[in-house]
Amino acid sequence: MKIHQIDVSCDPDFLRSWIGRSEIATDMISARQAKLMAATVDFEDDQFEIGSELPPLWTWIYFLKAERASNLGRDGHPHRGGFLPPVGLPLRMWAGGRFVFHNPVLIGMQVEKRSTIRDVVCKQGKSGALIFVTVQHDLFCDGLHLLEEQQDIVYREAPKAGNANANGQTAPEGKPDWQEKLETDSTLLFRYSALTFNGHRIHYDANYAREVEGYEGLVVHGPLIATLLANNATKHRSGGTLVKYEYRGIAPMFVPGTIIFSGKGGEIMAMNQEHEPVMKGFIAFT
Repeated sequence: MKIHQIDVSCDPDFLRSWIGRSEIATDMISARQAKLMAATVDFEDDQFEIGSELPPLWTWIYFLKAERASNLGRDGHPHRGGFLPPVGLPLRMWAGGRFVFHNPVLIGMQVEKRSTIRDVVCKQGKSGALIFVTVQHDLFCDGLHLLEEQQDIVYREAPKAGNANANGQTAPEGKPDWQEKLETDSTLLFRYSALTFNGHRIHYDANYAREVEGYEGLVVHGPLIATLLANNATKHRSGGTLVKYEYRGIAPMFVPGTIIFSGKGGEIMAMNQEHEPVMKGFIAFT
């Protein structure tokens, strides 16, 4: 008798059984890694030494998992399962996130990262099924809570023609309080992928990005845009200490191109050269 296996990789109850799963990683916040990041994004201050404060969101260049090549899927990401639920939808992207900053992360700290699956939500969007996984990361040093972060990861179906590049967003009216620009190219993407040990092929394999995931070209990393948006907002603050930051991806950004960062009050935004928003966020200082 032939036994038919049931595919539960998109079953909401099965996927929600991952809620509460956790893992712990440790890393030393090294000056060398920070200097490599500063070189990658042309950061103005690269004089990092023991006790220097790490710029916001640069924690993403630490706690890297050494995934074996044999454990990678066709997109360059690790195979599904393990800590993250084994979602059956083919494409995965970083949709947004939220930070609460309690204490500064300093160069030289030995930091523990505690990660927990907080939620799994299944939705139906215009492009098909969507599954959102929310992961919380808490960073500690000798019991001191440094920051808490929630990441929203979205899994989706393969795009239909023309869907992957849709934007349709418009920039808000009025003059911003500040504005910065950054020219992007494939070298920037390559170096950031190497720095974060990110194998996702949409950032370096143009044929894969176009033919498989439906983009018009190489895609700028969402975390890179979120980091630069926070760094520029911090640069232009009138004073105070960063306490909260949240961001949401709106549309993909491609290279070569110009990212325009701007802010008005706590509302901040990244736009492409056509002044279409690719990421929106909010930042707060005490």
